[in-house]
Amino acid sequence: MSRVNTYLNFMEKTEEAFNFYKKIFGTEFTSLTRMRDMPRPAGAPALSEAESNLIMNVQLPITNGHVLMATDMIASMGHKVQVGNNVTISLDLDSEEEAQRIYSGLMTNSPENSGPLAQMPWGALWGSCQDQYGIRWMISYAKS
Repeated sequence: MSRVNTYLNFMEKTEEAFNFYKKIFGTEFTSLTRMRDMPRPAGAPALSEAESNLIMNVQLPITNGHVLMATDMIASMGHKVQVGNNVTISLDLDSEEEAQRIYSGLMTNSPENSGPLAQMPWGALWGSCQDQYGIRWMISYAKS
């Protein structure tokens, strides 16, 4: 079933923030993946032990089916959290066709050169982009 989620970026503070949110909403993480759990791209620099322990993805249901998601940005990789990249609207869609249609539509007149949707190690067809109004989007389709 399709759903809309809010995706947050933190500067190496995701675990701290989400433990706070978990306490506030009284719910449990439905998923938590650390950087060390993901394959490193060919040629990518090695992560320090502390960076390997950072959050790649965490998911916390908060209210009425809405899921709060997040990742850690890593300073040594040149990441910087700022207004414009700190919040993303994330869409989990019901079909590959719908994902392609929406992603292509959002890319219309985009100032950003995002690549196409691609298969990810976690099994989803996924991509992120910025629309012509500066809003960040993540599009995902995973066969059930």
